[in-house]
Amino acid sequence: MLLLLVGTASLAVAQHNTWTSGSPVPTGVWYPGAVAVLDGEIWVAGGETSIAPAAITAITQIYSPSTNTWRAGVSLPTPLQGGAGAVVGDIWYVMGGSTNGSTFTNATWAFNLRTKTWSAKAPMPTALHDAGVAVVDDIIYVFGGNSDPVSRANTVLSYNPATGTWTEEEPLITGKSEPSVGVFGTIIVAADGYTAASPPDYGDNEGYDVSTNTWTPLAFDPTGRNQACSGAIGRKLYVAGGSTSSQESLSLTESFELSTNTWQTLAPMPQATQYPASAVYDLKLYCFGGGQTFQGPIITNVQIYQP
Repeated sequence: MLLLLVGTASLAVAQHNTWTSGSPVPTGVWYPGAVAVLDGEIWVAGGETSIAPAAITAITQIYSPSTNTWRAGVSLPTPLQGGAGAVVGDIWYVMGGSTNGSTFTNATWAFNLRTKTWSAKAPMPTALHDAGVAVVDDIIYVFGGNSDPVSRANTVLSYNPATGTWTEEEPLITGKSEPSVGVFGTIIVAADGYTAASPPDYGDNEGYDVSTNTWTPLAFDPTGRNQACSGAIGRKLYVAGGSTSSQESLSLTESFELSTNTWQTLAPMPQATQYPASAVYDLKLYCFGGGQTFQGPIITNVQIYQP
């Protein structure tokens, strides 16, 4: 923290484009089941506690940014990795993913923050794993992912919590799993991800306008990747870490600005990671755990980026 002395008063000034550390995750996980920000806390649910052999958990771990502490939360109804999580009001929706790492589910679960209970909702029309997810005007959009262990889906589904109904929308231009996602007004940006192309991580980037139900190509990420730590802050999508086509873990941090359709390289993460849990809170990007390499070990550090 930089201190500027003005007379006898000290004013704390945030250092920008910097990474700091938080209290480590009690149980290290990669490939999270879902992540949410609820009541000023970040909820990290499910994931794998072991890579080889894979051990998928249902535990929920809750991080408080204000106190830099962890506590246990209500577990998921089932062990899960690669799900899509989104919050509307006081309800956390967790959709799709895998309970065993090889077969995919179309289940939709809802956690009520006030009653602290899970309930089943209308399942997705298609089972999806490693899909992107975003919320615009209280409608949840789930897109891409794996529809089976080999292919990459271009499916786009919207869910209206008020009516409990799913709708199929205009598909992605390029089918992908594990994208980095940001929302800017009515535009959802789906950057990077794993595609069926060669190489599969070539930095594909596209934007979806929910008002017109159309996708538009955007500037490729100069460093293609999948399963990165990502989130929108202000006018930019921030992307950190992730995995390359050769399964190398990255520490590279970049930002994408939709208004100028450009990418910028930023300060690297202290620890390269892939398959972390990520969330944005109080204009900071939080990256939880992940894998040091594709084969592990699983790391427990919390890396926090201040734009």
